[in-house]
Amino acid sequence: MAMPQNSTGENGFCFAQTLDFSCRSPPPGEAGQTFTAPSGREPSRTPLSNGTASSGVPSPSDSCAEPLCSATLPEEGTRFGQGIKYVSAEGEELACGWGGFTPGCLQLFNTSKGVLFFLCMASFLQGMTVNGFINTVITSIERRFDLRSYQSGLIASSYDIAACVCLTFVSYFGGNGHKPRWLGWGTLVMGLGSLLFALPHFTTGQYEARSAAEVGVCGGNQSLPCAQAASSLSSYRFVFMLGQFLHGMGATPLYTLGVTYLDENVKTNYSPVYIAVFYTAAILGPAAGYLVGGMFLNIYTEIGREVDITPENTLWVGAWWIGFLGAGAASLLISIPILGYPQRLPGSQRYIVMRVSEAHQLKDGSHKKASDPDFGKTVKDLPRSVLLLLKNPTFIFLCLAGATEATLIAGMSTFGPKFLESQFSLSASEAATFFGYLVVPAGGGGTFLGGFLVNKFKLRCSGIIKLCLLCTVSSLLAIFIFFIHCPNMPMAGVTQMYEGSALPGGHLNLTAACNAECSCLQENYSPVCGRDDVMYYSPCHAGCKGVSENLRNGKKVYHECSCIEKPFLPGPGDAEAGKCTSSCAKKPLLLFFMFVVILFTFLSSIPALTATLRCVSDRQRSFALGIQWIVVRTLGGIPGPIAFGSMIDKSCLLWQDQCGEQGSCYIYQNSAMSRYTLIAGLVYKVLGTTFFIVACLLYKPPPEESAPGSSDASENGNCDPQEHEPSLPAEED
Repeated sequence: MAMPQNSTGENGFCFAQTLDFSCRSPPPGEAGQTFTAPSGREPSRTPLSNGTASSGVPSPSDSCAEPLCSATLPEEGTRFGQGIKYVSAEGEELACGWGGFTPGCLQLFNTSKGVLFFLCMASFLQGMTVNGFINTVITSIERRFDLRSYQSGLIASSYDIAACVCLTFVSYFGGNGHKPRWLGWGTLVMGLGSLLFALPHFTTGQYEARSAAEVGVCGGNQSLPCAQAASSLSSYRFVFMLGQFLHGMGATPLYTLGVTYLDENVKTNYSPVYIAVFYTAAILGPAAGYLVGGMFLNIYTEIGREVDITPENTLWVGAWWIGFLGAGAASLLISIPILGYPQRLPGSQRYIVMRVSEAHQLKDGSHKKASDPDFGKTVKDLPRSVLLLLKNPTFIFLCLAGATEATLIAGMSTFGPKFLESQFSLSASEAATFFGYLVVPAGGGGTFLGGFLVNKFKLRCSGIIKLCLLCTVSSLLAIFIFFIHCPNMPMAGVTQMYEGSALPGGHLNLTAACNAECSCLQENYSPVCGRDDVMYYSPCHAGCKGVSENLRNGKKVYHECSCIEKPFLPGPGDAEAGKCTSSCAKKPLLLFFMFVVILFTFLSSIPALTATLRCVSDRQRSFALGIQWIVVRTLGGIPGPIAFGSMIDKSCLLWQDQCGEQGSCYIYQNSAMSRYTLIAGLVYKVLGTTFFIVACLLYKPPPEESAPGSSDASENGNCDPQEHEPSLPAEED
């Protein structure tokens, strides 16, 4: 009797090439089924990477198998075709549930699409929290808890430090264990980290901000309580570091075990699409974090309390903690269904049996050790596993290329909003929101498109590396856009003299005849935009004597500013709180090429990940991803923001003065910022291009005769047109 077939693809994705095989029952009396290879070709037997033997023709397990959600598996010892043997699943629990609680309604989600949905939710929450909320609110946390820049840097680095500590252990033992349980507990720990990160808001007193009407106006109270600069609130940085450490521990299984769990439970040619969807969710997470976090920063941190300052004021602290509460609660809920999944999905055994190894072939043949079913189950195999990976040059150079790309991604995600803020004269919340709008289509679209291209063109490992090389070269060419920049908005005493003449570089002169009697302090940085389209350091430095509120936009308006002249009229002019709006004509061009750089950088991410999975043995995939993440974080994720930050700091024009100590940078020189960004981008892009070239040249695929000559081309991902001939004779009209 013919088994049911799924004509739209077994994993729910429909592509141009539809695989259609007929199921033919054997004549009565035959002991087994035998398929004849077309075109007179002799079927060949090929050893697979898991040790089982494969014939050179597709088995009925592909053409006549149950749909993916079915739990029916052949009995041990049953042979199909010529040489394919299913590994026994007897005694293995494949139902979805928790312990003995496995209701039938839950089995609807016990499919690859169900796993993909919940893993996407987890990666979305991780990206939104760690790469979105953290980068958006770090300035507010510094202000609220009196933290220095290096202290907030330690908070951000705690995530990567935790990941590096846990990666080897999790990827090695989790790769040979029950992956969904590791994933579920990791998501739960990540949720606890988010809740802990929000805890300091509820254990500290109310935030007191000094009114703009009290401090900053000429003749007003200019005193600053310097003793509060070293308050005990800075001790809360250890709570934030612990929260980030839990974030790192919880996210460790997600991008190692989560990727391999998806790869093991879908057909080889669908794997890049599934992984691309998974990573697209991880990219959309930070974008959502920038957008949502930017909205929360427009809400005062003490909800329900009325204050007379606006978000444009440097004393404003937004409701940074709301996002962490929501993300933490959501992570705890998502961990419950993930914990209920079985060690492998029903029906996935057929994909393991039919998988074709594309692992790099070592000269001494030591790569065959990883095909042993007992390899990697004990600690004593750990050094040998590391040695096998270190002897794989393709894997090593893919890791190094990933580290260079990670450096750029980490640097751009950390300082991208700051770059937009400086170039286009935006507020911090506006820049974060703007950057989110840029990352959503470029990062998310590039990630998904990379996986789709690998599937569409049925690329093998060497072809995938060439695609990565093409993407890296394209982004390398686009990065030359940083030769151009938007000019700085004129600022009296910083970029120009008060009378309009040029100011020598590196020299500040905030005192002029018009504000000499105001006794202004440099600690009171609160920029205002005069009617003459010139920015001033503060209302006091503009010589303003009165203040009111603009009813249209709620911003403070300062009057009788002796340093500002009314246009066409004698007498002092007015100024509005906040920076002057930039009208840079190069803005569209700069944004377009930034979009291209982000697009092609993320376009190579999934192909590079797929090449990593394919150039190592099946049993080493989880461990290989773990080692790769250690290299990427150690050489890219951790030093990336530091390298970019130190280069960008060289372009600072105006540093914060905190009671005689240098703080963060207030004003950057846009031309220098673009120049240093170009230098950093070129260095890392050239390195990435070099590493991909070397990886492609050193890759040694398995011999041609070891690949099934007539098996399903979509399973092999071969681009050879001859390999696309159907394995079974086509039905004639």
